[in-house]
Amino acid sequence: MNQPGPSTEATPEENTYPPWFGAYFDLTLDPAKRLANWPRLGQVTTILSFIVANPAHPCEPSWGGLYSQEQASEKLHLDGQIERHRKDGNDVAVSFGGQRGEELSLTCTDAQALGKAYAAVISRYGLDVVDLDVEGGALKDSNAAKRRATAFALLQANRPPGKPLHVWLTLPVDAHGLAPEAESTVATMLGAGVELAGVNIMTMNFGPLQSGQSMLDVSISAAEATHRQMTALYGRAGQQLDPALLWKKMGITPMVGQNDVSGQVLSLQDATGLNSFALEHGVGRMSMWSLSRDRACTPSDRKEAPSAASSTCSGVQQKNGMFAQLLGNGYAT
Repeated sequence: MNQPGPSTEATPEENTYPPWFGAYFDLTLDPAKRLANWPRLGQVTTILSFIVANPAHPCEPSWGGLYSQEQASEKLHLDGQIERHRKDGNDVAVSFGGQRGEELSLTCTDAQALGKAYAAVISRYGLDVVDLDVEGGALKDSNAAKRRATAFALLQANRPPGKPLHVWLTLPVDAHGLAPEAESTVATMLGAGVELAGVNIMTMNFGPLQSGQSMLDVSISAAEATHRQMTALYGRAGQQLDPALLWKKMGITPMVGQNDVSGQVLSLQDATGLNSFALEHGVGRMSMWSLSRDRACTPSDRKEAPSAASSTCSGVQQKNGMFAQLLGNGYAT
């Protein structure tokens, strides 16, 4: 897999882990879409989203609150899609949480049941990479954060030798980096003994931009600020990490094209610049939201009220798959 492994020390071996590219794929958005429908980019790790709590059963994982794992296999043919994707030389990760639905740690207060819920997803899809997308109300719930961290520390500890579980935290940012709640989420994971593969920042939907400031400018500012914050966070956790290693433990995820905030547009040129920044600094992961949006809009595509964006197209003139090609350059091999 094109995936850096977790570490707590800056060792020469860290340099052997390659960076990776992973676009998010909201598989409940359009059930007719398949992993095989997207343009080939080389070997990639597609991030399937989102696992949330079943609205009727707080400790039961579901895809978007719509499908159980069994229903996803039957109605979306998900197990077969993943098998085919892997046979083609790719892999999958799964994202827990997201903007909609309830992340499992929010609703499942029984620690043992929560661990089993996460483990059921990891086992079902043979995962060694998980993405914890913590935003909205989940950021403010410190008890949920503790439950989540405890569960993943145990899941990592119980993995077979040589089969680590790579845990990524995906968090919102502004031009100044992580908000205090997001910093606390990182600190809670480190305090529980979770070996984070990295912190992936969502460089999208910012507050008002300064005059003349592009989405590339503010995304770079957010990344640099987060890097400084991570230096402090790891230091307080008793881990003094080399700056280059901390860049490897970072991910950057823009929302391609028109963002939800009116007037904020990540252009193809911005994507090229962000990729160049990531490669120059040795950022360990490049992602994007999302595969479904990586195409030009047609008259049939609708904007999602009250957003300025569509869930099914980018809102800019482009060829299909162009954002993934530009952002994944040097990452997808």
